[in-house]
Amino acid sequence: MTTDEKNVSTPEAEEVKAPETEEIVTEAPAEEEVKEENKKEKKNKKVRELEAKIEKLEAEGAEKDDKYLRLCAEYDNFRRRSQKEREGVYSDAYADAINALLPVLDNLGRAVGCEDPKALADGLALILKSFDEGLAKLGVEEIKALGETFDPERHYAVLHVEDENYGENEVVEVLQKGYTRGDKVIRYAVVKVAN
Repeated sequence: MTTDEKNVSTPEAEEVKAPETEEIVTEAPAEEEVKEENKKEKKNKKVRELEAKIEKLEAEGAEKDDKYLRLCAEYDNFRRRSQKEREGVYSDAYADAINALLPVLDNLGRAVGCEDPKALADGLALILKSFDEGLAKLGVEEIKALGETFDPERHYAVLHVEDENYGENEVVEVLQKGYTRGDKVIRYAVVKVAN
């Protein structure tokens, strides 16, 4: 055989050649594949945990939204109820005040028809007493001023007199009665103060 013949190969010659060594391939997973599979498993587990956490938070959010809406509705109902109660309280108080003063009006109507001066004077005294009782029912009290020490929180001084018979800042005359209801002054007593 010549050198040219050696280089030329025929397909038949290739088929005839037998492999010198045969490689043995094993099907056992490599260590890297196991690590990758563990990572995937951990990721899937973490995803499932996060999905569960998201579902839980969404449920809590929905529950809080529901509570908030219920609270808003409850507050709105409370506000409406309170408004009606305030209006009702005002109407009731107004009616009670008028009701306490109606006997005075009735007595004044009777006094108009009276022709006897003594009976008229006695009737007016009773009307005044009836009016004071009506005010007492409403919790209104007269401010005591005559002989008291002047109190700018309850008295309104319009006159001042120098008189040695009276003490310092003593109220010597009440020009107009004052009234209170509880701690609130309805009308200040108009007074004359000495020294």
